[in-house]
Amino acid sequence: MSKNGEITWRDLTVPNADEVREFYAAVVGWSAKPHPMGEYDDYEMQVAETGETVAGICHQRGLNADVPPQWLLYVQVDDVEERAAKCRAMGGEVIAGPRDMGEGRFCVIRDPAGATLALYAPASGAEPA
Repeated sequence: MSKNGEITWRDLTVPNADEVREFYAAVVGWSAKPHPMGEYDDYEMQVAETGETVAGICHQRGLNADVPPQWLLYVQVDDVEERAAKCRAMGGEVIAGPRDMGEGRFCVIRDPAGATLALYAPASGAEPA
């Protein structure tokens, strides 16, 4: 079980997820497993030899339309809304969410220097995304 402050996930949200999926498959050696999103698939990027899912590559549409096209780390926190408010109070910006995601809630923040990070709080008793 992850603890508050630990990086629990990483993904990339881009306008051209199919092309970028192929790029990382060729450059890094990952394989891609479709992750159904309704009318389209995002991708679970996996270590080819083991099948372990290590990252996601997502389409920049729908709820993800406002997520910047860069690798995004997800850090576990105790309360997404409280931490989003603290971000604003410290001169940062909340650029997506807070909203539900899987078994918890998340938001994407931008710090005063312009760097982005996702904050994620699993639902009580749930494993991180």
